[in-house]
Amino acid sequence: MDGVVLLHGIARRARSLAGLEHRLRSAGYATLNLDYPARRTGLQEIAAGLHQPIARFADGLDGRLHFVTHSMGGLVARVYIAQHRPAPLGRVVMLAPPNEGSEIADLLRRNPLYRAFFGPAGAELVTARPDGLQRLLGEVDYPLGVIAGDRSLYPLSSLLLPRPNDGRVSVARTQVAGMSDHLTLHATHPLIMRNREAVRQALHFLEHGRFDKAAAP
Repeated sequence: MDGVVLLHGIARRARSLAGLEHRLRSAGYATLNLDYPARRTGLQEIAAGLHQPIARFADGLDGRLHFVTHSMGGLVARVYIAQHRPAPLGRVVMLAPPNEGSEIADLLRRNPLYRAFFGPAGAELVTARPDGLQRLLGEVDYPLGVIAGDRSLYPLSSLLLPRPNDGRVSVARTQVAGMSDHLTLHATHPLIMRNREAVRQALHFLEHGRFDKAAAP
């Protein structure tokens, strides 16, 4: 059986991915849906803290280990794979990831309220990354499918971001060199993991290594 590790976004918990986890289990995957201290530590520390539970989960599988992530969870997956690459690594699906950072983080990085709420990891979401952070994220040399949204629940931030965007990250910034496929859906940043088409496309990528663009709306 193949397994899927689910990684939530910076201001969310594992329960935000509960519906997606149910769909994955119904499709025959074992799942590991982890909480992690997204607002208290940086990306490297988060990945290190996830290593033992993910390694134990992988040891119990007789198939591949996949990752499905939301928002900053995509960056956590990149760091984890770069530092603790599981064998055999399967496919990775990211929903609304700030792969090349978020312009919102650029605007707010010096704001004390932003820094207090989002912590060290929030400071690592900027678009201009130091070399150390870029090395930490590593190269994408594995099958990666990225699903972006182009609808927003945040009118003000949408005006500040290049269009199209989901109110938190522009579609252009979700992309990353080395990805296998990219798809933009009419979905919002905080709810994309509940979007039926996003879930269907995520399952399709895990099975086929590409999105079902012929049937996408």
